[in-house]
Amino acid sequence: MRAATTLSVLVLGAGGIGHAVVTGLDTGIDRVDAFKDMKNRPDPGHGLNLLLVGTDGRDRITEAERQKYRLGGAPCHCTDTMMLVHLSEDGKRASVVSLPRDSYAEIPAHTDTTTGKKHKTHPVKINAAYAEGGPHLTVRTVEHMTGVKISHYLEVDFTSFMKTVDAVGGVEICTPRALRDSYTGLDLTPGTHRLDGGKALQYVRSRHIDGNADLGRMQRQQRFVAALISRATSSGVLLNPVRFRDVTRALLGSVRADADFGAQQLLSLNKAMRGFSPSASEFTSVPLLAKGVSLPGIGATVKWDPEKSEKLFRALREDRPLALPGPQVPRDPAAGPATAPSSVRRSAAPSSAAPSSSVPPSSVSPSPAPASKRPAPAGSPKAPLVDVKPEGIRVQVYNATRTDGLGKQVDQALRAVGFRTTGAPLTADVRDVRRTQVLYDPRWDRSARSLATALPGSELRAVKGQGGTLKVMAGSENRAVVPVRVEAKPAGQFKALTGDQVVCP
Repeated sequence: MRAATTLSVLVLGAGGIGHAVVTGLDTGIDRVDAFKDMKNRPDPGHGLNLLLVGTDGRDRITEAERQKYRLGGAPCHCTDTMMLVHLSEDGKRASVVSLPRDSYAEIPAHTDTTTGKKHKTHPVKINAAYAEGGPHLTVRTVEHMTGVKISHYLEVDFTSFMKTVDAVGGVEICTPRALRDSYTGLDLTPGTHRLDGGKALQYVRSRHIDGNADLGRMQRQQRFVAALISRATSSGVLLNPVRFRDVTRALLGSVRADADFGAQQLLSLNKAMRGFSPSASEFTSVPLLAKGVSLPGIGATVKWDPEKSEKLFRALREDRPLALPGPQVPRDPAAGPATAPSSVRRSAAPSSAAPSSSVPPSSVSPSPAPASKRPAPAGSPKAPLVDVKPEGIRVQVYNATRTDGLGKQVDQALRAVGFRTTGAPLTADVRDVRRTQVLYDPRWDRSARSLATALPGSELRAVKGQGGTLKVMAGSENRAVVPVRVEAKPAGQFKALTGDQVVCP
């Protein structure tokens, strides 16, 4: 969660900002000795590995923020979110692996930092490592479970998260369906939203939206990280010294990090990651077994799939990509060579119901349709997001104007972007429609919104009892058809997605 914001440090460090701007910003970092006296650590492998931790610390939250964003309750003093981020040695890729907070873990023998009590190795949820032994035990536990040597430790709380999102001007999130969580107060309608710090915190904290609980929340956190990278690399933050300073100050003012992470590391990352973009980031979660384990006094846990998770972490150690290869994007020539400097390291179902020929005006009720932001070429990952695949939506097109051939034109255009049109457009009884209308049975409202998104400026009209075939009344003012896409599904051996597959168009 707040670890999503910590990743912005790495992105912001890639903006070509001079040493004079960065130097001094790290003086406000609360230092922790996450690696003190650690022995028998994994081999360093290739590239850089950062453990990004988000805690539920809320000491600096105002009472107004606590009420508005539903941040009540006592903190558990544990890690709310954990992400392992691997930066490739050549500086061209960031691989983000989410570690479920309810993961079954066996914490190494240690002394409790709060009580002073000595503990033998014992099973817990992975987020309890922080409560029992702070950053040091958290790093030990993660290294023990993954075999990945951690180079740096970074920790962020609620306040840092909100300030950083506000400093970059908000983050854009797209959703093809409504997202509501009564626990956090999240309430997003289908479409594109610019989230400020508080709303973004609601978005990444929500886990009661659907039946996916914490796993669904991790996916949204990953989408947020991709959106944050997109915002930081496209909004001028990285190239504007003043904005860069403000954003970095907002984050570093309340972050906790190991003693070796500071201004020099930001500058080294700057050199290594210029030209970074969402397509250079990839996201996945630790593979899980179908059944977890319930621990007495602890509750239900999820267990990592031993074979699949070992392959995943071996890929990180060997500096190999996790996502399937996609279209190659030319690197910015001005970025120079992409070799990561050594100074960065700490150590090396549709219905076939037949349509009627006309619709009585009295049986319809208008409502606004979602608008597409801009046309995109066929197959483009930047096409607007929808909830239902075009291939699963059957459409009958009507020419509702006196323009000959308009019905055929719209039918062919919809078919070209995947919709199951009848291929036989009809003439509507009404011939003076200006704004294109999408008529639909309320039972197929998700399909209707998806179709309307492909017809920018169209109007949704609910018609009870119409059946599963949607009707398009092609009007004189809205003739454009744009491609649409559903949310990308994780693919490949590690079920990973790249950032450009999940950001808004």
